[in-house]
Amino acid sequence: MSGQLKKVGLVVMGAVIGFALTLNFSAVAERPQPAGPLPIEELRTFSEVFGRIKSDYVEPVEDKKLIKEAITGMVAGLDPHSAYLDQDAYKELQAGTQGEFGGLGIEVSMEDGLVRVVSPIDDTPAARAGIKPGDLIIKLDDAAVKGMTLNDAVKHMRGKPDTQITLTLLRKNEPKPLVVTLTRAVIKMKSVKLKEIEPGYASIRISQFQEHSGDDLAAAIEKFYKDNNGTVKGLVLDLRNDPGGLLNAAVGVSAAFLPRDALVVYTEGRIPDAKMRLTVSPENYLRGPSDVDYIAALPAGAKKVPMVVLVNGGSASASEIVAGALQDHHRATIMGVQTFGKGSVQTILPLSNNTALKLTTARYFTPNGRSIQAKGIAPDVVVHEDADAVESMLGIREADLEGHLSNPTDKKGETAKPASKPAASPEPAVKPVHKPQTKLEDGKEKPDYQMDQAIAYLKGKLPKAN
Repeated sequence: MSGQLKKVGLVVMGAVIGFALTLNFSAVAERPQPAGPLPIEELRTFSEVFGRIKSDYVEPVEDKKLIKEAITGMVAGLDPHSAYLDQDAYKELQAGTQGEFGGLGIEVSMEDGLVRVVSPIDDTPAARAGIKPGDLIIKLDDAAVKGMTLNDAVKHMRGKPDTQITLTLLRKNEPKPLVVTLTRAVIKMKSVKLKEIEPGYASIRISQFQEHSGDDLAAAIEKFYKDNNGTVKGLVLDLRNDPGGLLNAAVGVSAAFLPRDALVVYTEGRIPDAKMRLTVSPENYLRGPSDVDYIAALPAGAKKVPMVVLVNGGSASASEIVAGALQDHHRATIMGVQTFGKGSVQTILPLSNNTALKLTTARYFTPNGRSIQAKGIAPDVVVHEDADAVESMLGIREADLEGHLSNPTDKKGETAKPASKPAASPEPAVKPVHKPQTKLEDGKEKPDYQMDQAIAYLKGKLPKAN
């Protein structure tokens, strides 16, 4: 297993191309391209179309633009997560890996020619302005989004700090478009935040899986144990609206709560490098051989303390890897609603001229051999966003995206074979009934019904999952 992440290259587990997509800066292995006959007839057609546009289009078009658009369309037609990254897009992708970037702070995807918000990022202009998952962005200042590529829309939303942009949004159940003006900022993200709810109980919020998420989590847990003299009664791992991030960060977060050598995730793809089996082992979550093993220093109690993992429809990719691993190993109770359902792995392949290809290279599976692709993780205990809500998201998930990959375990009743044989996952429990409470957040009293339910569950005030 040693070095497999390096062989795979820049492994991206983010749900979408967004303002905070992160990647794994490991070397890309040189490998020969597969040989095969060229599709002569199709290439001849391409050449004819190219020539006609050059000679007959109403305005002159540069060769560079035509080739770029052809490449972009070819890759975009594969699935919702593969993309050609030009110089600007690749630079923006790299800028987000350190957890600091300029912009608004939202994860976005393209749907039917419009930009859909997957989730706002905590403590950013978008979050403070009340942007919600599922919002459709139809205008950027005075420019209509329809007809833009996702990269073009992202470029438009980026800009110098302290400059403004006006977004026009469509929101479910709102009778007319919403117009919101935001001020761009340098987004300095710390992806891990631990908050003590009451003595012995804490929530750990992970907003995105970045390169330091694992060691930041370990440091937060160590401090909480020290502050409580080693007496910790329960933890809530909050992965709601976490769109994903780095694959090795997901392994690192899982490693904080699972025993050594426990299987976290395995992947299956067409090439040998895409077939990985990632366990709780330092080479699978550390950035390099010189890194200090932050998991080794964790208090022993972190592996056994009662846990709840909160998820919702905005929990995607790396979030689903962590939730699936903790669920399959019976390490935590998963609470909330069905997750997004992104079960594919993207690899960033650098190309010439500082461009890159973000290519879907594998599907991933939980330790029990479950593919969550277009399905998501089903919670053990269903808890909606508030007591009366029918759904905590607007229903937009991976299965709703045009061109999404199929779930391999749905084909002819076949089930993928797991890389190991852990115990079966628990069956979902009935939805508990509990009156919502409020919590203090940003100086205001706001309800967080799901968090209240999670704490009540840890204290034994709700029925346990079967």
